[in-house]
Amino acid sequence: MKRNLWFWMYFIAAILLSIYFAARIIMAHMGYGPTAMIQHISISADTNDKDLTPIIAAAGIAPGTHSRAINLELVNERIAQTPGVRKSTVRRLSNGNLAIRVKLYTAVAEWTDGTFYYPISADGTIVKKPSETRGIGTIVFRGNVPNEIGEITKAAHNLVGNLDYLEWIDGRRWNLVTLGGITIMLPENDPIAAIGNIVVLDKKHNILSKDIKIIDMRDDTRILVK
Repeated sequence: MKRNLWFWMYFIAAILLSIYFAARIIMAHMGYGPTAMIQHISISADTNDKDLTPIIAAAGIAPGTHSRAINLELVNERIAQTPGVRKSTVRRLSNGNLAIRVKLYTAVAEWTDGTFYYPISADGTIVKKPSETRGIGTIVFRGNVPNEIGEITKAAHNLVGNLDYLEWIDGRRWNLVTLGGITIMLPENDPIAAIGNIVVLDKKHNILSKDIKIIDMRDDTRILVK
């Protein structure tokens, strides 16, 4: 008898909870109740030092908007097109609010078209957030860039005080152009080591301060200076 009593109590409680949640879901779909309206939009990123205001603007959703009236795919498309966004997701929470999560590109250098300077990530992605001025101590690229510039950027920082820009030549090797107008032609194989050699030569002989136009390092056995 006691077992039957507990069974019916649990059974009735389950029915009441089912009715409650079903009513909440139906009300939300019909546009009624607190869960039908967006009260809060949470935005998080994989870095804490970025301005997320453009993400909020791209979402274009005001508090009080009907949650079920929003097309999450369209919202996500707008956010994904925001400069600096690498990947994004938009979720509708059980309380009717939205959660937006973005992964952003991390700039390692700048790319210039000769007028403006754009952040560029280690995978060669140019972020469409131009500036009219060059960042202090920033490595700058021109022209086409390959899909991986992280290592060459790190190496080029050893010459940052003398370096104007890097240029990818014929899709296979780099030229460095100094602020003094010297073109350093790096080899296809191991351009990192070649930059190290230039650093040593400049420390010993001030080669980047001399009246020369070209330092040709494409031949592994010798360096030509013109």
